[in-house]
Amino acid sequence: MKINIENLVSISEANQNFSRIARLVDEKGTAIILKNNAPRYALLDYDLFRQDTNVDNESLDAVASRVLAKYIKAFEELAK
Repeated sequence: MKINIENLVSISEANQNFSRIARLVDEKGTAIILKNNAPRYALLDYDLFRQDTNVDNESLDAVASRVLAKYIKAFEELAK
């Protein structure tokens, strides 16, 4: 992810004026929040997040079932 200098905001500014930061994200796609003058947090548009992380609409039950099936022996040992 490329960081645009116009998207940098201090943590105090983000805390005091979150709606302005949200508008910045709406316009630019991301905002980088600085803590002690160093990049610390990234606020990004959810659609961009979904693209970058390949998040799909798999349900929590489906994920839980897949994890349980994969590690069933470990869970059985822990249950003893």
